[in-house]
Amino acid sequence: MEKRQLLLISNNNDFFTGIISRAAATFEVTTVKNIHAGYNLALSYLPDVILIDQTSIGEENIKNISHFKSTHFLNKSHLFLFAERDHQEQIELVYQEDVDHILYDSFSYSAIVEFMDEVTNMKKCQTNYWKDSFMGLFNLLGQPVVLLQDEKIVAINDSFRKFFFVSNPNEITLTDLVDCKSKYKVMETLKTFVRGKHMKATTVTSLKLMNNKIRQAKITFSKLDKALNGQMILMIDFEENSSPLNEKIGTSSLETEEYFSQNNSAEAFNFTSREKEIIELLCRGYKTKEISEALCISVKTIEKHRSNIIKRTNSDTILESVVYALSHNLVDV
Repeated sequence: MEKRQLLLISNNNDFFTGIISRAAATFEVTTVKNIHAGYNLALSYLPDVILIDQTSIGEENIKNISHFKSTHFLNKSHLFLFAERDHQEQIELVYQEDVDHILYDSFSYSAIVEFMDEVTNMKKCQTNYWKDSFMGLFNLLGQPVVLLQDEKIVAINDSFRKFFFVSNPNEITLTDLVDCKSKYKVMETLKTFVRGKHMKATTVTSLKLMNNKIRQAKITFSKLDKALNGQMILMIDFEENSSPLNEKIGTSSLETEEYFSQNNSAEAFNFTSREKEIIELLCRGYKTKEISEALCISVKTIEKHRSNIIKRTNSDTILESVVYALSHNLVDV
């Protein structure tokens, strides 16, 4: 059984040891000693359970506890507060609205872990919160986006249709789009990503567009919800300097990123020596006839090269292709 993620925020080493020793069978535990660092770690790990030890941190240091449940990305985490029974009335008055459950120091370590385990098991069957939120904005996004079930594409947005020819979305898979060396390795890499604790992976790879055009793009995988086994979104960004997702939200899978960076078809974006010569002359203001004379090749051959350059860069005009080549440092001018 896959372990759930537990973020333990405490300044008490005995509490750390007691919880970790009893939670090891069902939880992967991450520890931190103050609530500020705990909040930042929570955004990174998006844990299933967050346990805050108020008895060691103190009331003054947990005044920002409301930030956890008010943050969209942490709405699905179960937030527990461990507090002193002697101050139960005051604790409940101040913190009842900010946490899911309050546990008191009359509980043993075993009882705390058992209760957290029971609550998270009971709430496994939840509404598809992430999926519903995402699908509501699906067709409004300007970037090409697909919804994946493992490696199979189950939904595409309108922007995706502008770049990729799709007659039937139910019959295409990710390996039909990503120009990597091994389709089998693509599937295995995604399975590893889905099974792991990481929430996203961002990398650059080669994509096969309509009319057999190849174009490099930044792609970002992100799980919709840990409870939705195998479901994730893929966002495609052709803009070199933009970032599809907030880098601070969710842990990133370096293994997935490294696989695609090592196996993408970078050679697809290298112009031939003749194409480079033509683009370089175009940048200097040469017209087709002048290029023909300079390179000693026919106008018809130049037109064929121009057509190949336009197709290769997924452009509508040769000017767009030249701009693309210059912005990606594919030619020396």
